[in-house]
Amino acid sequence: MKDILNQLIEHKSLDRETAREILIKLTQGEYNQSQIAAFLTVYLMRSITVEELQGFREAMLEQCISLDLSAYDPIDLCGTGGDGKDTFNISTLSSFIVAGAGQAVAKHGNNGVSSVCGSSNLLAHFGYSFTNDKEEIKHSMEESNICFLHAPLFHPAMKNVAPIRQQLGVKTFFNMLGPMVNPAFPNKQLVGVFSLELARLYAYLYQQTNKQFVILHALDGYDEISLTGPFKMITNEGEHVLHPEDVGLKTISAESIKGGDSIEESAKVFLQILMGEGTEAQESVVLANAGAALACGKGISFAEGIEQARESLKSGRALDTFRKLTGHKSSTTISMQS
Repeated sequence: MKDILNQLIEHKSLDRETAREILIKLTQGEYNQSQIAAFLTVYLMRSITVEELQGFREAMLEQCISLDLSAYDPIDLCGTGGDGKDTFNISTLSSFIVAGAGQAVAKHGNNGVSSVCGSSNLLAHFGYSFTNDKEEIKHSMEESNICFLHAPLFHPAMKNVAPIRQQLGVKTFFNMLGPMVNPAFPNKQLVGVFSLELARLYAYLYQQTNKQFVILHALDGYDEISLTGPFKMITNEGEHVLHPEDVGLKTISAESIKGGDSIEESAKVFLQILMGEGTEAQESVVLANAGAALACGKGISFAEGIEQARESLKSGRALDTFRKLTGHKSSTTISMQS
């Protein structure tokens, strides 16, 4: 590891196979905690290359517990996190809206590392029990058109890295990898990324696959459509810079989409929006992201996607989807937990 660290510090890069081998050794406990922390930290100070990202991704997928959900043709909505913006759980909310609109979802998620409340923290708060049992997951798809794949249960090799990520508390290249290593290998994917550089890396990698994809990055730094200004959208058809007004929505303030300071507060915001009690800004930002996912998943226009997302939210189908996944809780019970 010493030689590898020196190589990286000198701004040399790893080839694909070396990157793969290092990550396998790292996840299998062949390096000590200080070495792992140093390795993760180096990538905060230098850019990651396509070959390095490919190698890391291959190592993760080789060691994961995979499952076949191709019969449902699901989409994953997953952000890299690491944008430091502390928004509410936009991609998780969008996932329930998308599932409620008829597009199956295989949501890959984890506890928050660089944020207060990740998607796993949120669902655990509402009493959802994580599982990697394939039959239970298929049952979720049948019942609610969505399943939740808690990353640590599908990537057991991560157990050596997770505590170090938690202690560092900052984004690492594992944020970049998260959306790329969904164990269900979905053919449809919406990814929000925290930088334009990473958006281009993702675009390059996804163009080598048969995925239907949409990559999102708000130009003021969010890893999603924030509606706080223009955003970059990269799809199989090309890339565009769009403004909120281009998709029939208003520009909003950063303050209006802040999340809570605790898991409990985040859960309360999440539920208010899902129950149709969110602010106009909160609803708009969720509809924009869900609409982009529906456009990708169903092969419809962005405008149609937003309309279908609005119908899913306003009709209560998104809330019903959430209740089915988390155990048919009544709104009263859920509100009391929040």
